[in-house]
Amino acid sequence: MSDPAALLERYRRAGRRLATAESCTGGMVAAALTDIAGSSDVVERGFVTYSNEAKQELLGVPADMLAKHGAVSLQVARAMAEGALARSHADVAVSVTGIAGPGGATPGKPVGLVYFGLARRGAETRVERHNFSGDRGTVRRSAMETALDLLGEAL
Repeated sequence: MSDPAALLERYRRAGRRLATAESCTGGMVAAALTDIAGSSDVVERGFVTYSNEAKQELLGVPADMLAKHGAVSLQVARAMAEGALARSHADVAVSVTGIAGPGGATPGKPVGLVYFGLARRGAETRVERHNFSGDRGTVRRSAMETALDLLGEAL
């Protein structure tokens, strides 16, 4: 996992700022970063968009996209990251949407399925699918660590 303090220092040296758009992690990515004193010069803002309404209102995720693909999808992860970038002054935005469990699974979308989006100004948005095992806490921690790793890879 990317060390949050080292990650912040890399962003600081690069003169870059970041934003987070989180669903199943409920703000854990932003919390890991803002636990570090002085993080406000790098962490521009964080969006916790747990409901579909929040994804639509705060990040501009289209309602028809949510209806067609569901909140846990590549399409929504991409839209969340791009929406966070568009609605912030950040240079990089990461998104996380998934099924932490123990409930919520549907056919083709098991507990532990998490999608990530990584949007950067002037670059193609990257989207990844991961399947994590374990209980709710383990899935959420794994998702947080993966999001931090993606932020590290963005530089």
